[in-house]
Amino acid sequence: MDAGRKADDDMEHRIAELGPWFQNIHVQGVPTAPDHFLGDYPSFKWHGFKQVVPEDLGGCSVLDVGCNAGFYSFEMKKRNAGRVLGIDADPHYLRQARFVAEQTGLDVEFRQMSVYEVGKLGEKFDLVIFMGVLYHLRHPLLALDLLYEHVVGEQMLFQCLQRGDERLPEIQENYDFTEWSLFDQHDYPKLFFVEERYASDPTNWFIPNTAAMEAMLRSSGFVIEAHPEREVYLCRRGQRHYAVEVPPQIC
Repeated sequence: MDAGRKADDDMEHRIAELGPWFQNIHVQGVPTAPDHFLGDYPSFKWHGFKQVVPEDLGGCSVLDVGCNAGFYSFEMKKRNAGRVLGIDADPHYLRQARFVAEQTGLDVEFRQMSVYEVGKLGEKFDLVIFMGVLYHLRHPLLALDLLYEHVVGEQMLFQCLQRGDERLPEIQENYDFTEWSLFDQHDYPKLFFVEERYASDPTNWFIPNTAAMEAMLRSSGFVIEAHPEREVYLCRRGQRHYAVEVPPQIC
């Protein structure tokens, strides 16, 4: 066996030991999840909206919330981001992320931390990445409020699974208490609650339709700047809805 083949075999073995992987990342030419049910995920997803992120982040600070194995963290570092921090509540994914960082030489820090704990960081970031996390949370609006309050300095790159009607209705500011038919409209903002499982995943709790997702972002103080593809938004920090309370300090 030549040296190249042996090195590939060794890498495949180390990757397998750290499995299963949800993100397919190529480590020294070896894919971590070549049989992913979505294909080359999340690379193919990233190629659909990467144009909304500057190719040169010029030393900007980045926080990747729910980083998994670090795919987006590493992409930001490749774009010349300064400090990049990835957080995840699952130590399994963080072991994978640190392994990839070690093998690629990309200077990314990883910490075990829940989105509800971001107040511990005590700093705001130029860009916060919050991709594929919200629908796994029991308290989705609280998570958005905490991100706004504690860590989003300028922009947030956001994605959430959506189901139901994709139209955006014209909503009045107020309705009379006797108005019932509004809630029967398919395009009215709705947040579907999954009591047991969706897609065999017991952590898929709340799944919004498009109108609900955009309304939740606005209500939490985010202004949608770009919607490059379905489910993906680039937001900037704006003003909270006047009725929203400042979230409690959860650390």
